[in-house]
Amino acid sequence: MFRYRYSEWDGTQEIFEPSAEEVIDAISDSLTFHGDVLRALQRLFQLGLEGQSGERLKGIQEFLEKLRELRRQMLERYDIGSVLDDFRNRLDRIIKTEREGIKRRLEEAKASPEMSKVFERVASKNLSFLDSLPQDIAGALKELASYEFIDAEARRQYEELLDMLRSKITDAYFKDIHHGLEALSQENISRLKDMLRSLNRMLRERILGLQPDFRKFMEQFGDHFGPDQPSSLEELIRMLQRRMAQVQSLLDSMSAEQRNALEELIESMLRDEGLRDELAELAANLEHLSPMRELKAQYLFQGEEPLSLAEALRLMEELQGMDELARQLEGSRFASDLNKIDQAKLRRYLGEEAYRTLEQLRRLTDVLEEAGYIWRKSGRWELTPRAMRRIGQKALRDIFGYLKKGVFGRHEIATRGMGGDRADDTKQYEFGDPFHIHIERTLMNALEREGPGTPLRIKPDDFEVYQTEYLTQCATVLMIDMSWSMPMRGNFFAAKKVALALDALIRSQFPRDNLYIVGFSDYAREIKKEQLPYINWNEYVYGTNMHHGFILSRQLLAKHNAGTRQIIMVTDGEPTAHLERGIAYFDYPPDPRTLELTLLEAKRCAKEGIVINIFMLDRNPYLMQFVDLLTKTNRGRAFYTDRENLGRYILVDYLANKRKRVIG
Repeated sequence: MFRYRYSEWDGTQEIFEPSAEEVIDAISDSLTFHGDVLRALQRLFQLGLEGQSGERLKGIQEFLEKLRELRRQMLERYDIGSVLDDFRNRLDRIIKTEREGIKRRLEEAKASPEMSKVFERVASKNLSFLDSLPQDIAGALKELASYEFIDAEARRQYEELLDMLRSKITDAYFKDIHHGLEALSQENISRLKDMLRSLNRMLRERILGLQPDFRKFMEQFGDHFGPDQPSSLEELIRMLQRRMAQVQSLLDSMSAEQRNALEELIESMLRDEGLRDELAELAANLEHLSPMRELKAQYLFQGEEPLSLAEALRLMEELQGMDELARQLEGSRFASDLNKIDQAKLRRYLGEEAYRTLEQLRRLTDVLEEAGYIWRKSGRWELTPRAMRRIGQKALRDIFGYLKKGVFGRHEIATRGMGGDRADDTKQYEFGDPFHIHIERTLMNALEREGPGTPLRIKPDDFEVYQTEYLTQCATVLMIDMSWSMPMRGNFFAAKKVALALDALIRSQFPRDNLYIVGFSDYAREIKKEQLPYINWNEYVYGTNMHHGFILSRQLLAKHNAGTRQIIMVTDGEPTAHLERGIAYFDYPPDPRTLELTLLEAKRCAKEGIVINIFMLDRNPYLMQFVDLLTKTNRGRAFYTDRENLGRYILVDYLANKRKRVIG
């Protein structure tokens, strides 16, 4: 009994590195179903794979689930409506400090009656002003700009609040611009407007299809962007889009009342009209060049932990980074590789284990190519012959894995073959038998006849030999229904897997046998063995043309004169098409002419010694009547099964018909 202990990733664990054989086995079913190497690899990237010893390599879907969980935890933790609480609390303290200062000065003024009367009038006017301040922060700050503070500490706190607000709001839009904008002095505002004006001119030129001079812009204004300067206009555009989208996401995630309050506060801090106009044009130009709807996400916060404005903007940056990574992960479902996934973001949000797992997933294609299982042809991945053999063997193992030990059952064969397999039981030797002598039984026969003693004399009647199963050489056509009903009912994958397994069985155990694959829908066609993994149903045509399938199968089997010749047909419906002068004629319900020609061709097969064995995947009464008539016409057999048991029925029946016990 195996025991496993799981623990959180600590950097010491090894990432599972699957072998090429484990990878090709993992994608074999997907390859069989879709017939497309790229789609099979994409599915593997998404789901990951499990090794033979229980190790697991995670897939993209698990990355996505973990990322969504981290996002959910953030949204359930924080209260986005608390962003303005800090500013409101500071403003309340300023007003409280001013009121206390007024009260203190009134007490001090009582020492001089003349000064007391004058100050009472001033105090009354100021208190009345404070009482009438707007409730919103932006309105209150705007009114206080013309207010004459009596308390010096209150004035200092007010100026400090304004500086902090300007710093936070400019940081919201211009986090990556570092050139002394905190105070928004007139000189800095003027230079910022010059930069925005030049930037908007560049963006207008780009919109018109021109090539703006980005290098000249950076020579003039590069000092605004600190040490990590954008290397191209595209990089600068993406940087500014992210910043503006973060502000917009913050606004969109608030209630209408909170959003209006923050918008008014931002507008009051960016008090220069020209600066506001340039910013509005910048937003319009950026949106025109590349719509930011994916970046402007609205987040539903449900937590209680408060946030400052700076913390809220950093949180928007984190959430938008997670959303961008999620889009990359989701997009990998249809990508030919995983190179568009940002490794730095993956490591930042999901950790070292995810980063190293992604590296391992990216290597899987190289692992298959280096092992000789896939190669590039005409710009796309295709299976090598080695891979096709491996997939067939995997299908064979899957089918026989369901079988329990027991007697397969035997059926008559028409012709004795040239080879022989030794059975476990024995018989007395007869002239002409293969001399597979059973030593112990032979000696015991001599002892029973002569009794103990030496020397032991053995006579011809003492010899006992193993009985032999003779093998018949067999030529088989596997006819697979490729009409639309097969995939609709989920049967096509099972039929295709049987073809791969039967091919692998014959190649590995009966190399002298011959197997042909014929697919039939409106017409029948031979399918070469190297095409098997890629075959698919005909979704754009109608018809189940057994008539043409039997004709083509009979032509293929005519190449073989000795041994057993048989047709194994896998279908889930009655014939609905036949050939008329080489042209397919379709009708539903089936035309009587279709049934007549199909049965006639089955009769021709019987005359040439070709047995038709039908594996039927449906059981409606009309269909069973037709199958019964067909088997009587050809003297073949019919098996009613389902897609889960189809492979077991066909392969066991094939093996049973290979052997006939030779009784002495």
